[in-house]
Amino acid sequence: MFPHFESGTVAIDGIHIRYVKGGSGPALLLLHGHPQTLAIWHKVAEELAQHFTVIATDLRGYGDSDKPPGLPDHSNYSKRVMADDQVGVMRHFGFEQFAVLSHDRGARVAYRMALDHRDKVTKLIALDVAPTLAMYEKTTMQFAMSYYHWFFLIRPFPYPETMINANPELYLTQSTTRGASPFSPEAWAEYLRCISDPATVHGICEDYRASASIDLEHERADLAAGNKIACPMLVLWGANGVIGKCFDPLAECDALASDVRGKALPSGHYIPEEVPQLLMAEALPFLLA
Repeated sequence: MFPHFESGTVAIDGIHIRYVKGGSGPALLLLHGHPQTLAIWHKVAEELAQHFTVIATDLRGYGDSDKPPGLPDHSNYSKRVMADDQVGVMRHFGFEQFAVLSHDRGARVAYRMALDHRDKVTKLIALDVAPTLAMYEKTTMQFAMSYYHWFFLIRPFPYPETMINANPELYLTQSTTRGASPFSPEAWAEYLRCISDPATVHGICEDYRASASIDLEHERADLAAGNKIACPMLVLWGANGVIGKCFDPLAECDALASDVRGKALPSGHYIPEEVPQLLMAEALPFLLA
C-alpha cells in the first residue's frame, strides 16, 4: 500500500515501533486510530510525500509495533508514554521538529505530544476527535450507544480480551459500525490480520484503560495549570459521524489549545479512507502555510 516508502522498526527505550517513510522535505508524522494501523494513510501518503518527509507509524499496542503487557496503573499505555515513543522515532530520523497529522486515538497521542513537547510539534491536525476528558465527562446516551467500546474496553483484564479473542472479525466489524465498507480491501485485511493477534487486543484494551484513568489525570492537570497547545491546530470531523453530533469539537479543543480552527467534512469517522482528496484540500494549505 506504500510502494515508494521504506519500512522497518525503530527501537525506542526497548519498544519497537513499526514505520513507513517516504518523500523529502520538512517532517510530517502520521498517527492512526482504533482499530486501525498506519495502513489508514495509504490513500494520502504519496501526495503528502510530494511535500514532506512522511513517517507513518503503528502506535504502541497496535499493528506491528510492540505490545507490552499493561502495568497495573496502565501508565505504559498513557498517551504521554505513547507520545514519547513517537518523539523518539522522529529523533531517530534526525527530526527535532515536525508537524503531525492524526486520527482518533492517534490524535490523543498527538495533542499530548504537543502539550508535553512544545518545542517539537510545529503544527497539529486532529481528525474526528474531541479531548478525552470532555468526552467522558459529557457522555450522553447517544454517545454511549455509538461508542460502546469506550466503556467495554476499559473493563478489567481479561474480560474484554477474552470476548474479542473469541471472534476478532466480529469485533472489528462492530467497532467500525459500518463493517468493511469505509475501507479498501487491502486496508481491511491488514486491520483484520492485526486484531487477530491477542497481543494487539490487549494493547488496545490497555490504551483505553489508560484513557479512562491516567490520561484523565494528565488532562486535568493541564487544565488546572492553564497549559495549552501552542502550535496551530486544525480540527476536522465527519459530518456524518458521532463526534460532531455529540460534541462541539472546536469548543472542546479550544480548552486545550491556543490557536484552533476547523470544520466538518462530508464523511464518517474514517476521513483518510472515506474522503482523502477533501482531507488533502484542507490539510495541505494548513501544513504548507
